[in-house]
Amino acid sequence: MEELVIEAGQARANYWRDLWRFRELLAFLAWRDLLVRYKQTAIGVAWALIRPLLTILVGAGIFGGLAGLPSDGVPYAVMVCAGMLPWYFFSSAMSESANSLVASSSLISKIYFPRLILPLSTMLVALVDFAISLVILAGLMAWHGMMPTWRLLLLPAFVLLGLLSAMGPGLLFTALNVKYRDFRYIVPFAVQFGLYVTPVFYSTSLVQDKLGNWGRMLNALNPVVCVIDGFRWAICGTVPLHWQSFLVSSVLGLVLLVAGVGCFRRVERTIADII
Repeated sequence: MEELVIEAGQARANYWRDLWRFRELLAFLAWRDLLVRYKQTAIGVAWALIRPLLTILVGAGIFGGLAGLPSDGVPYAVMVCAGMLPWYFFSSAMSESANSLVASSSLISKIYFPRLILPLSTMLVALVDFAISLVILAGLMAWHGMMPTWRLLLLPAFVLLGLLSAMGPGLLFTALNVKYRDFRYIVPFAVQFGLYVTPVFYSTSLVQDKLGNWGRMLNALNPVVCVIDGFRWAICGTVPLHWQSFLVSSVLGLVLLVAGVGCFRRVERTIADII
């Protein structure tokens, strides 16, 4: 059995090594959260399919059927699905991680472990829900007779990009929620507002048609745009990828990741005292 010795300053110096040593705790917390989420529900993990499916159907009916928005040459429902699933993953990972420390205050005050494990465990749960919800996309593609191309091989890279993009804002909100409990009200509002300023129900090419290149670059200041554009490029063979806006959104996501980790590490030193 590996012996854990806690000395003054050791936790800070060996933080990332401790994070790896506590990987089993990370897996256990993620598994616990999965069990709690669907405990005593009649249909269990089917909720991971129903919630995004209903939003996709309503969005496709309103924006595609009534408004007649373009869909870059692919079935509108598939385009919306390819945007909705990564958005649900991003928003779930961000919002669930924001409350992770406050919800586990009793655990934090009792034992030592890298506190980063708590928001990471909630993000793993969001990743599992996302993997389940891919069944919706596969079903829609089969319904419309769409065959995947070689681009689908790059889909795991965009999933990883989505996880990293969610970690930055998620850790920022996690740290801020510990100090200012107002963020438990701000985060749901930010998620609701973000759904409409993110190209979920419309394509980024429509933004460029209406607002030009500057409008598209302004839209790229949203860190989830690169993930959605990447998904649509990998899944829908006719959807182009605007590399300039993709890079801008990706770099912003990485900047937020660095800022989120830095902010979280500063707050982490005093979490047990203020939580």
